[in-house]
Amino acid sequence: MNSQEKVNFSRYGKVFQEQLCMVILDDRPFADQIEEVLDVNFLELRYLKLFIKKIFQYRKKYGTHPSRQILATILRAGIEDENEMTQKQVREYYARVMSTKMENLEYIKETALDFCRKQNLKGAMIKSIGLLQNSSFDEIALLINDSLKLGADNNEGYDWKKDFEERFKPQYRNPIPTGWNLIDSICKGGLGQKELGVVIAPTGAGKSMALVHLGTQALMAGKTVIHYTLELQDLVVGSRYDSCITKIPLSNLSSFKEKIYEDIQDIEGRLIIKEYPTKSASTHTLKTHLERLRMKDIAIDMIIVDYADLLRPVIAQREKRNELESIYEELRGLAQEYKCPIWTASQTNRSGLNAEVITMESISEAFNKCFVSDFIFSISRTIEDKQTNTGRVFVAKNRNGPDGMVYPLFMDTSNVCIKVLDGAIDSEENGVNAQTQKQKLAEKYKRFKKNNGG
Repeated sequence: MNSQEKVNFSRYGKVFQEQLCMVILDDRPFADQIEEVLDVNFLELRYLKLFIKKIFQYRKKYGTHPSRQILATILRAGIEDENEMTQKQVREYYARVMSTKMENLEYIKETALDFCRKQNLKGAMIKSIGLLQNSSFDEIALLINDSLKLGADNNEGYDWKKDFEERFKPQYRNPIPTGWNLIDSICKGGLGQKELGVVIAPTGAGKSMALVHLGTQALMAGKTVIHYTLELQDLVVGSRYDSCITKIPLSNLSSFKEKIYEDIQDIEGRLIIKEYPTKSASTHTLKTHLERLRMKDIAIDMIIVDYADLLRPVIAQREKRNELESIYEELRGLAQEYKCPIWTASQTNRSGLNAEVITMESISEAFNKCFVSDFIFSISRTIEDKQTNTGRVFVAKNRNGPDGMVYPLFMDTSNVCIKVLDGAIDSEENGVNAQTQKQKLAEKYKRFKKNNGG
């Protein structure tokens, strides 16, 4: 490295450095990690150096991490020794970033840590040159090993005392609406981040259509949707989105090419459709693809998997039901990791083919899927319903509100138009009782655990 070269974050720019400082303030475990390797001189600007010094000084003196409110007090009254220009800059910076939404936080954290750790390792290697002349091999090994350990992930978890302030910060689900007002009203605005939603329906009842509708609503809200298709071609799925957005029948799309093009240009959201052959992709495959997208700075606001039962298990098991259970658990893990809602679908068993109302008892193979999911609704359509574009939606599970309701449904598969209609159907008349369903669910789960050695 050229001795004249400045070792700092200048190559990443001012915005990167400003956001890094705010991440250090807002993320206590990350602050623990980077404090071991961060030299404040890596920051170019004096007011950012002052900002970080005040955070680390507070941590050292009081043994806890400062909240935004405490740091604001420090910046108002505890920096009189600095020149007026620096005082003004640090206060203006704090006020500015407080009202700015930060993005690409994982990139910022990973890049900053990588840079700092490499600089520390370079310093250790330079020191080892002098030790090499004295044949101090053990000392060299200790020096290098200690350097490699610095900045490693030392997060021990949520500290009840140190992270006291975290319990009193607003917890945001940031739900993405389903577009069905009745459904959104009972699940607090839609499916939230880190949540798994499941559509249950028999073959040919409209599972894939419902997933396209949910994806369309996210697009209309300006979100980026990653839609995985394991059964249909990606072009077929794309055409369904065209029809759902424009209301032009699928059979007439080619006649309205120019209009469709104009209409989708006005959509703020972004849609990426990835096709995998049936049973060829696992949740690990999806994660690899998602990481490639994230490396290209593509946001991941909603994930749709059409559908989970067609994924390949990461680890093959003797029982199909065990494989399916693990797939749903892994999907919910993806939702938590990428902090976004995931919608998928599940096939019913034969009892749901011509049922008036499909309950969770009709779910195919792995009943334990129900326990992993946050929101489950079923679509039931008899032969007569398909002829009249009608059906029923049953809210089978809802972690964020009531469940057990049955609503009439309008579904026109010719242009992917799906509406949940006002006027709940009496669930008792349709043989659906929410309390009874929950009792049956609990009893069936107990039997499942008993049969599987739990």
